[in-house]
Amino acid sequence: MKKEIDVFLSSAKDAMMAVDINGKITLFNRAAESITKFQSDDVIGKPVKQVIKSTRLLEILRTGATELNRRQPLGDTTIITSRMPVRDENGVISGAIAVFRDISEIIDLNDEIYELKEIQCLLKAIFDATQDAITVCDENGIYVMVNPAYTRLSGLKQNEIIGHEVDFDISEGESVHKKVLETKKPVKSIRMKVGIYHREVLAEAAPIIVSGKLKGSVGVLHDLTEIKKLNYELMKAKQIIRKLEARYTFEDIITKDKEMKSSIEKAKQVAAIPATILLRGESGTGKELFAHAIHNLSNRKYNQFVRVNCAAINENLLESELFGYVEGAFTGARKGGKVGLFEEAHGGTIFLDEIGEIPISTQAKLLRVLQEREITRVGGSNPIQVDVRIIAAKNKLLEKAIKNGEFREDLYYRINVIPIIISPLRKRKCDIHPLVMHLIGKFNLEYGRNVENIAEEALVKMANYQWPGNVRELQNYISRTIVNMKYNETTIMLKHLPKFFDSDKRINLDEESVMRKNVVSDLTLKEAMGEYEKQMIVKSLKENENNRSLVAQKLGLSIRNLYYKIEKYSIT
Repeated sequence: MKKEIDVFLSSAKDAMMAVDINGKITLFNRAAESITKFQSDDVIGKPVKQVIKSTRLLEILRTGATELNRRQPLGDTTIITSRMPVRDENGVISGAIAVFRDISEIIDLNDEIYELKEIQCLLKAIFDATQDAITVCDENGIYVMVNPAYTRLSGLKQNEIIGHEVDFDISEGESVHKKVLETKKPVKSIRMKVGIYHREVLAEAAPIIVSGKLKGSVGVLHDLTEIKKLNYELMKAKQIIRKLEARYTFEDIITKDKEMKSSIEKAKQVAAIPATILLRGESGTGKELFAHAIHNLSNRKYNQFVRVNCAAINENLLESELFGYVEGAFTGARKGGKVGLFEEAHGGTIFLDEIGEIPISTQAKLLRVLQEREITRVGGSNPIQVDVRIIAAKNKLLEKAIKNGEFREDLYYRINVIPIIISPLRKRKCDIHPLVMHLIGKFNLEYGRNVENIAEEALVKMANYQWPGNVRELQNYISRTIVNMKYNETTIMLKHLPKFFDSDKRINLDEESVMRKNVVSDLTLKEAMGEYEKQMIVKSLKENENNRSLVAQKLGLSIRNLYYKIEKYSIT
């Protein structure tokens, strides 16, 4: 019987150690050997305190108390142990026994479980906080997770979604989850409508693969309704920025010419004065550049800068654009009316480019703005006070327009308070070189080139040209020149200059010569037609004393299209 008991004790999974009444070890099974690294032959008969220094079996012998499931350090490990006295048939303590097991692995496993729970909590917090709607399904196409963003998007509660098939909440389109489960591949940019609100979304989904097996799908849905709203707000913001933004300062005006420097100094002096300024100069000389710079040097620089191209707006719409209109002012008027550009520019600067193109009927209202600092919306009767600094610009002779009855004389005197004349490029040839170098730097960045200089003979050729389109034409010309160059060329040579501007190959600009056969050798059909179109416009402008509205009418063009072609062909 004793042998059977020994076999049982040795094969038990729990470690066992017993001592007699004197504290000497009488039992030490194989599990105890494994945990303590002691052999039973080496410890049997020895005092337990010599073998296990942290033992409490001696205390059990003394008190006779039982201790259950106590944690105890044992060398490099931790054990959980139960200790109890051993009594004879008379109930007298004859020894004590400890049953214990190694819980180090359990502690490590518990730590890992704790870390996993922390990660799980973190992932759930991220999942719930994500603004994009996220849905997760299992391999059977059943929803198992959705985040709050999806419940807001769909209008359904979480418990109304979990456990349902992935297409139950789709009002239009096909479930991305089903496509993923069928193909085991990601899908992108699928439009559909979901939830009780039938919200339009752009969906994408990807398979969940675990150990090579498909376990489900995760989908992300972007609310197109919100995206469209944000795009609209972005567009409005860009419009506001364009109106607020005066990009240039006087440091951006490049010149060595004395007269041009004098104009800049005059503009600097009057920038702080709220008086109206009239910028006089040909098309492309930089009138808008001056307007930006004046605004940025004034005490209005933190308020709006509104640019109005009076020639580019249909004369029937110009008045309502400048002064706004009330609801019902005319057919198609916006509900609630519209704020005009003068009101938008309140506290800032309004730049009226091509002021000579304002219809005579609108000029009276503009005069009232200058005299009374107030406007009246189209269709309205209540005057609205505005604090606006006006900078006007023109490239036609207003004096001639006054004589022809096309421009009010009293308005002319109001806007011509401080005239600033901007010289054409042909009168300041000394500026060509610095302007070319500036433009080279600009187009190097835009085109990814490394042009460094311009050859003397090329510069001479450019200096001999009259530049009817002024700096705007020069900019276009340098752009085309750099395009003509190879990527490894660093100096603009004579051969790089576009032939159209070479004085020795430039065609005669009368209408008949454009149509002659000898032109074809130098021009393509498209270029020849362009020259013909240009001369038609030049001729009509001359015949109609530069009245662009009349020219547009005779040529069958809109005023906007005519202005575009004048700018395109650098017509002065």
